[in-house]
Amino acid sequence: MSKIKWLAALPRIAGIVLILFISLFALDVFGTEATFWAQLGGFIIHLVPSMILTVVLLAAWKFELIGAIAYIGIGLLYFILTGGREHWSAYVLLSGSLFLVGILFLAHWMSKKKKPKR
Repeated sequence: MSKIKWLAALPRIAGIVLILFISLFALDVFGTEATFWAQLGGFIIHLVPSMILTVVLLAAWKFELIGAIAYIGIGLLYFILTGGREHWSAYVLLSGSLFLVGILFLAHWMSKKKKPKR
């Protein structure tokens, strides 16, 4: 597989893994003593970030620059909205992962722009 194909696949795979990881946090709703319907509602609410990231990934699949801007922007938004109240590891794990996926999309977009002409 060529370097460009790996660079194209890597941000997409990383985006899928990140969405699956964030979706795992929604499962903590089922550990409560709430009714089934309350748990189901909480589960759906907790999946909203995963749904948003899925829409962003679908857009980024075709337009890498949009993915780069969106993922980096969401990482900054998380950092700003939490206002430093979280442990530093949460920022490294969540914002850092979002930044990494955004940078990978940006790297692929830039590599397509700099293709040598024959």
